[in-house]
Amino acid sequence: MEILSEHTCQGWLEGYLLTGRHGLFSCYEAFVHIVDSMVNQHAKWLRTIRHLDWRKPVPSLNYLLTSHVWRQDHNGTSHQDPGFIDHVMNKKAEVVRVYLPPDANTLLSVADHCLRSRNYVNVIVAGKQPAPTWLDIDDAALHCARGLGIWDWASNDAGDPHVVLAAAGDVPTMEILAATDLLRRHLPDLKVRVVNVVDLMRLQPTAEHPHGLPDAEFDAIFTTDRPVIFAYHGYPWLIHRLTYRRTGHPNLHVRGFKENGTTTTPFDMLVLNDMDRFHLVIDVIDRVPGLARRAAVLRQQMVDKRAEHRGYVRGTGEDLPEVRYWTWPTA
Repeated sequence: MEILSEHTCQGWLEGYLLTGRHGLFSCYEAFVHIVDSMVNQHAKWLRTIRHLDWRKPVPSLNYLLTSHVWRQDHNGTSHQDPGFIDHVMNKKAEVVRVYLPPDANTLLSVADHCLRSRNYVNVIVAGKQPAPTWLDIDDAALHCARGLGIWDWASNDAGDPHVVLAAAGDVPTMEILAATDLLRRHLPDLKVRVVNVVDLMRLQPTAEHPHGLPDAEFDAIFTTDRPVIFAYHGYPWLIHRLTYRRTGHPNLHVRGFKENGTTTTPFDMLVLNDMDRFHLVIDVIDRVPGLARRAAVLRQQMVDKRAEHRGYVRGTGEDLPEVRYWTWPTA
Protein backbone atom coordinates (compact mmCIF):
# COMPACT_ATOMS: atom_id res chain seq x y z
CA MET A 1 0.00 0.00 0.00
CA GLU A 2 1.28 3.46 -0.81
CA ILE A 3 0.19 7.03 -0.23
CA LEU A 4 2.28 10.17 -0.37
CA SER A 5 1.95 10.69 3.37
CA GLU A 6 4.76 9.18 5.42
CA HIS A 7 3.06 9.54 8.78
CA THR A 8 -0.05 7.76 7.47
CA CYS A 9 2.09 4.90 6.15
CA GLN A 10 3.84 4.68 9.50
CA GLY A 11 0.52 4.51 11.35
CA TRP A 12 -0.78 1.83 9.01
CA LEU A 13 2.33 -0.28 9.52
CA GLU A 14 2.38 0.08 13.31
CA GLY A 15 -1.23 -1.11 13.50
CA TYR A 16 -0.52 -3.96 11.10
CA LEU A 17 2.45 -5.12 13.21
CA LEU A 18 0.31 -5.14 16.34
CA THR A 19 -1.84 -7.85 14.74
CA GLY A 20 1.25 -10.09 14.69
CA ARG A 21 1.93 -9.75 10.98
CA HIS A 22 5.15 -8.56 9.36
CA GLY A 23 5.81 -5.40 7.36
CA LEU A 24 8.31 -3.11 5.71
CA PHE A 25 8.19 0.66 5.30
CA SER A 26 10.05 1.67 2.12
CA CYS A 27 10.74 5.38 1.96
CA TYR A 28 12.96 7.96 0.31
CA GLU A 29 15.84 8.46 2.72
CA ALA A 30 15.48 12.24 2.81
CA PHE A 31 11.76 12.18 3.71
CA VAL A 32 11.62 9.49 6.37
CA HIS A 33 12.40 12.32 8.81
CA ILE A 34 8.69 13.14 8.62
CA VAL A 35 8.08 10.26 11.04
CA ASP A 36 10.94 11.08 13.46
CA SER A 37 8.61 11.67 16.41
CA MET A 38 6.61 8.51 15.62
CA VAL A 39 9.85 6.49 15.67
CA ASN A 40 10.61 8.02 19.07
CA GLN A 41 7.31 6.86 20.49
CA HIS A 42 7.48 3.38 18.99
CA ALA A 43 11.05 2.85 20.25
CA LYS A 44 10.03 3.94 23.77
CA TRP A 45 7.02 1.65 23.64
CA LEU A 46 9.17 -1.31 22.51
CA ARG A 47 11.58 -0.68 25.35
CA THR A 48 8.73 -0.61 27.87
CA ILE A 49 6.98 -3.80 26.72
CA ARG A 50 10.20 -5.78 27.10
CA HIS A 51 9.61 -5.57 30.84
CA LEU A 52 5.94 -6.61 30.75
CA ASP A 53 5.46 -10.35 31.05
CA TRP A 54 1.92 -10.20 29.68
CA ARG A 55 2.90 -8.38 26.48
CA LYS A 56 3.95 -10.78 23.73
CA PRO A 57 6.81 -9.80 21.36
CA VAL A 58 5.63 -8.10 18.18
CA PRO A 59 7.24 -8.13 14.72
CA SER A 60 9.87 -5.42 14.32
CA LEU A 61 9.27 -2.05 12.71
CA ASN A 62 11.40 -2.30 9.56
CA TYR A 63 12.50 0.66 7.41
CA LEU A 64 13.99 0.29 3.95
CA LEU A 65 15.51 3.62 2.94
CA THR A 66 16.09 3.95 -0.80
CA SER A 67 16.62 6.79 -3.27
CA HIS A 68 19.41 7.70 -0.94
CA VAL A 69 21.73 10.68 -0.76
CA TRP A 70 24.31 9.42 -3.28
CA ARG A 71 21.85 8.76 -6.12
CA GLN A 72 19.66 11.81 -6.62
CA ASP A 73 20.70 12.41 -10.21
CA HIS A 74 17.53 14.32 -11.13
CA ASN A 75 16.09 15.47 -7.80
CA GLY A 76 19.14 17.18 -6.38
CA THR A 77 19.84 18.71 -3.00
CA SER A 78 16.25 18.64 -1.71
CA HIS A 79 16.44 14.82 -1.70
CA GLN A 80 19.88 14.55 -0.08
CA ASP A 81 19.81 13.89 3.68
CA PRO A 82 21.15 10.71 5.34
CA GLY A 83 20.45 11.96 8.88
CA PHE A 84 17.75 9.45 9.83
CA ILE A 85 20.51 7.05 10.86
CA ASP A 86 21.82 9.62 13.36
CA HIS A 87 18.31 10.09 14.74
CA VAL A 88 17.77 6.37 15.25
CA MET A 89 21.20 5.90 16.80
CA ASN A 90 20.13 8.15 19.68
CA LYS A 91 17.57 5.57 20.80
CA LYS A 92 18.23 2.85 23.36
CA ALA A 93 20.68 0.20 22.15
CA GLU A 94 18.38 -2.65 23.18
CA VAL A 95 15.80 -1.50 20.62
CA VAL A 96 17.47 -0.12 17.47
CA ARG A 97 19.54 -1.69 14.68
CA VAL A 98 21.03 -0.09 11.53
CA TYR A 99 22.20 -2.09 8.51
CA LEU A 100 24.08 -0.92 5.41
CA PRO A 101 24.28 -3.90 3.02
CA PRO A 102 26.89 -3.38 0.28
CA ASP A 103 25.14 -5.42 -2.43
CA ALA A 104 22.00 -7.35 -3.40
CA ASN A 105 22.89 -10.61 -1.63
CA THR A 106 23.72 -8.92 1.66
CA LEU A 107 20.46 -6.97 1.32
CA LEU A 108 18.57 -10.26 0.99
CA SER A 109 20.28 -11.65 4.08
CA VAL A 110 19.66 -8.51 6.14
CA ALA A 111 16.02 -8.29 5.06
CA ASP A 112 15.44 -11.94 5.97
CA HIS A 113 16.93 -11.32 9.42
CA CYS A 114 14.91 -8.14 10.04
CA LEU A 115 11.59 -9.65 8.94
CA ARG A 116 12.11 -12.57 11.33
CA SER A 117 13.02 -10.36 14.29
CA ARG A 118 10.78 -9.12 17.11
CA ASN A 119 10.67 -5.96 19.23
CA TYR A 120 13.19 -3.91 17.25
CA VAL A 121 13.33 -0.84 15.07
CA ASN A 122 15.43 -1.97 12.10
CA VAL A 123 16.79 0.50 9.54
CA ILE A 124 18.14 -0.82 6.24
CA VAL A 125 19.75 1.62 3.79
CA ALA A 126 20.15 0.41 0.22
CA GLY A 127 20.04 2.12 -3.14
CA LYS A 128 17.80 0.88 -5.94
CA GLN A 129 20.19 1.48 -8.84
CA PRO A 130 21.95 -1.42 -10.62
CA ALA A 131 25.22 -2.21 -8.85
CA PRO A 132 27.81 -5.00 -8.66
CA THR A 133 27.24 -8.07 -6.52
CA TRP A 134 30.40 -8.50 -4.46
CA LEU A 135 29.48 -11.67 -2.54
CA ASP A 136 27.63 -14.86 -3.41
CA ILE A 137 24.64 -15.69 -1.25
CA ASP A 138 26.51 -17.96 1.18
CA ASP A 139 29.37 -15.51 1.70
CA ALA A 140 26.83 -12.70 2.05
CA ALA A 141 24.98 -14.54 4.82
CA LEU A 142 28.27 -15.20 6.63
CA HIS A 143 29.36 -11.57 6.27
CA CYS A 144 26.03 -10.31 7.60
CA ALA A 145 26.22 -12.73 10.54
CA ARG A 146 29.62 -11.24 11.42
CA GLY A 147 28.29 -7.70 11.02
CA LEU A 148 31.64 -6.51 9.72
CA GLY A 149 34.73 -8.23 8.44
CA ILE A 150 37.87 -8.22 6.36
CA TRP A 151 37.35 -8.84 2.66
CA ASP A 152 40.44 -10.96 2.06
CA TRP A 153 39.69 -11.28 -1.66
CA ALA A 154 40.20 -7.52 -2.01
CA SER A 155 43.09 -7.23 0.46
CA ASN A 156 46.81 -7.88 0.00
CA ASP A 157 48.04 -7.14 3.54
CA ALA A 158 49.13 -10.68 4.51
CA GLY A 159 48.05 -9.97 8.07
CA ASP A 160 50.08 -6.78 8.55
CA PRO A 161 48.59 -3.84 6.62
CA HIS A 162 50.13 -0.45 5.99
CA VAL A 163 46.62 1.01 5.76
CA VAL A 164 43.04 -0.11 6.35
CA LEU A 165 40.34 0.96 3.88
CA ALA A 166 36.86 0.54 5.39
CA ALA A 167 33.37 1.13 4.01
CA ALA A 168 29.79 1.18 5.25
CA GLY A 169 27.17 1.53 2.53
CA ASP A 170 26.73 0.41 -1.07
CA VAL A 171 28.23 3.48 -2.78
CA PRO A 172 31.11 3.88 -0.27
CA THR A 173 31.96 0.21 -0.80
CA MET A 174 32.24 0.79 -4.54
CA GLU A 175 34.61 3.73 -4.00
CA ILE A 176 36.75 1.92 -1.43
CA LEU A 177 37.19 -1.02 -3.80
CA ALA A 178 37.96 1.28 -6.74
CA ALA A 179 40.53 3.12 -4.60
CA THR A 180 42.02 -0.22 -3.56
CA ASP A 181 42.32 -1.20 -7.22
CA LEU A 182 44.18 2.03 -7.99
CA LEU A 183 46.55 1.54 -5.06
CA ARG A 184 47.30 -2.07 -5.92
CA ARG A 185 48.03 -1.16 -9.56
CA HIS A 186 50.17 1.91 -8.88
CA LEU A 187 51.69 1.01 -5.49
CA PRO A 188 51.93 -2.80 -5.52
CA ASP A 189 54.21 -2.86 -2.45
CA LEU A 190 51.61 -1.07 -0.33
CA LYS A 191 49.76 -3.56 1.89
CA VAL A 192 46.06 -2.71 1.94
CA ARG A 193 43.38 -4.28 4.13
CA VAL A 194 39.74 -3.85 3.05
CA VAL A 195 37.05 -3.96 5.74
CA ASN A 196 33.31 -3.81 5.12
CA VAL A 197 30.70 -2.90 7.74
CA VAL A 198 27.10 -4.11 7.40
CA ASP A 199 25.89 -3.74 11.00
CA LEU A 200 26.76 -0.22 12.11
CA MET A 201 26.38 -1.16 15.78
CA ARG A 202 29.39 -3.46 15.55
CA LEU A 203 31.60 -0.38 15.65
CA GLN A 204 30.55 0.35 19.23
CA PRO A 205 32.12 -1.30 22.29
CA THR A 206 30.21 -4.17 23.84
CA ALA A 207 29.44 -1.99 26.87
CA GLU A 208 27.48 0.41 24.64
CA HIS A 209 25.51 -1.98 22.44
CA PRO A 210 24.73 -5.72 22.48
CA HIS A 211 26.03 -5.97 18.91
CA GLY A 212 29.24 -4.16 19.82
CA LEU A 213 32.57 -5.71 18.90
CA PRO A 214 34.96 -6.58 21.78
CA ASP A 215 38.02 -4.32 21.85
CA ALA A 216 40.44 -7.15 21.11
CA GLU A 217 38.51 -8.16 17.99
CA PHE A 218 38.07 -4.56 16.84
CA ASP A 219 41.79 -3.89 17.28
CA ALA A 220 42.70 -7.04 15.38
CA ILE A 221 40.61 -5.98 12.39
CA PHE A 222 41.23 -2.23 12.31
CA THR A 223 44.66 -2.31 14.02
CA THR A 224 45.76 0.06 16.77
CA ASP A 225 48.54 1.87 14.94
CA ARG A 226 47.73 1.99 11.22
CA PRO A 227 45.81 4.69 9.34
CA VAL A 228 42.16 3.81 8.73
CA ILE A 229 40.43 5.54 5.82
CA PHE A 230 36.68 5.04 6.30
CA ALA A 231 34.12 5.82 3.59
CA TYR A 232 30.70 6.09 5.19
CA HIS A 233 27.22 6.52 3.70
CA GLY A 234 26.06 9.32 6.01
CA TYR A 235 27.47 12.17 8.06
CA PRO A 236 31.09 11.28 8.92
CA TRP A 237 31.03 12.38 12.56
CA LEU A 238 28.71 9.50 13.48
CA ILE A 239 31.54 7.02 12.86
CA HIS A 240 33.79 9.03 15.19
CA ARG A 241 31.04 9.04 17.79
CA LEU A 242 30.71 5.25 17.63
CA THR A 243 34.46 4.57 17.80
CA TYR A 244 35.87 7.32 19.99
CA ARG A 245 36.72 4.86 22.80
CA ARG A 246 38.65 2.51 20.54
CA THR A 247 42.43 2.36 20.88
CA GLY A 248 43.10 3.30 17.27
CA HIS A 249 40.55 6.09 17.02
CA PRO A 250 43.23 8.83 16.57
CA ASN A 251 44.23 7.04 13.34
CA LEU A 252 40.69 7.07 11.94
CA HIS A 253 39.83 9.40 9.05
CA VAL A 254 36.22 9.35 7.87
CA ARG A 255 34.80 10.51 4.55
CA GLY A 256 31.06 10.93 4.12
CA PHE A 257 28.28 13.34 3.21
CA LYS A 258 29.20 16.97 3.96
CA GLU A 259 26.00 18.69 2.79
CA ASN A 260 27.49 19.37 -0.62
CA GLY A 261 24.93 18.44 -3.24
CA THR A 262 23.06 19.45 -6.34
CA THR A 263 21.39 17.92 -9.39
CA THR A 264 24.38 16.18 -10.93
CA THR A 265 25.89 12.82 -11.83
CA PRO A 266 26.46 10.06 -9.25
CA PHE A 267 30.24 10.35 -9.27
CA ASP A 268 30.14 14.13 -9.15
CA MET A 269 28.23 13.84 -5.88
CA LEU A 270 31.15 11.87 -4.52
CA VAL A 271 33.67 14.42 -5.76
CA LEU A 272 31.68 17.29 -4.24
CA ASN A 273 31.89 15.54 -0.86
CA ASP A 274 35.50 14.31 -1.19
CA MET A 275 34.48 10.65 -1.03
CA ASP A 276 35.49 9.70 -4.56
CA ARG A 277 38.13 7.05 -5.28
CA PHE A 278 40.72 9.62 -6.33
CA HIS A 279 40.40 11.54 -3.06
CA LEU A 280 40.52 8.30 -1.05
CA VAL A 281 43.83 7.45 -2.72
CA ILE A 282 45.09 10.92 -1.81
CA ASP A 283 44.01 10.31 1.80
CA VAL A 284 46.07 7.13 1.87
CA ILE A 285 49.14 8.83 0.45
CA ASP A 286 48.84 11.68 2.94
CA ARG A 287 48.40 9.42 5.98
CA VAL A 288 50.63 6.40 5.52
CA PRO A 289 53.99 7.32 7.05
CA GLY A 290 56.76 7.67 4.47
CA LEU A 291 54.45 7.32 1.48
CA ALA A 292 54.07 10.97 0.49
CA ARG A 293 57.53 11.30 -1.07
CA ARG A 294 57.58 8.14 -3.16
CA ALA A 295 53.93 8.47 -4.20
CA ALA A 296 54.08 12.17 -5.09
CA VAL A 297 53.51 11.49 -8.79
CA LEU A 298 50.47 9.31 -8.09
CA ARG A 299 49.05 11.96 -5.78
CA GLN A 300 49.42 14.55 -8.52
CA GLN A 301 47.69 12.21 -10.97
CA MET A 302 44.76 11.83 -8.58
CA VAL A 303 44.42 15.60 -8.24
CA ASP A 304 44.50 15.87 -12.04
CA LYS A 305 41.85 13.16 -12.34
CA ARG A 306 39.47 15.12 -10.14
CA ALA A 307 40.03 18.18 -12.32
CA GLU A 308 39.54 16.10 -15.48
CA HIS A 309 36.29 14.78 -14.04
CA ARG A 310 34.98 18.26 -13.33
CA GLY A 311 35.61 19.36 -16.90
CA TYR A 312 34.18 16.18 -18.40
CA VAL A 313 30.98 16.11 -16.37
CA ARG A 314 30.24 19.75 -17.09
CA GLY A 315 30.86 19.27 -20.78
CA THR A 316 28.98 16.01 -21.28
CA GLY A 317 26.61 15.60 -18.33
CA GLU A 318 28.06 12.13 -17.75
CA ASP A 319 30.76 10.62 -15.56
CA LEU A 320 34.13 9.61 -16.96
CA PRO A 321 33.94 6.29 -18.87
CA GLU A 322 36.63 4.80 -16.62
CA VAL A 323 34.34 5.49 -13.66
CA ARG A 324 31.06 4.42 -15.26
CA TYR A 325 32.47 1.12 -16.54
CA TRP A 326 34.89 0.28 -13.75
CA THR A 327 34.81 -3.31 -12.47
CA TRP A 328 36.88 -5.14 -9.92
CA PRO A 329 39.78 -6.91 -11.72
CA THR A 330 39.27 -10.66 -11.85
CA ALA A 331 42.77 -11.65 -12.89
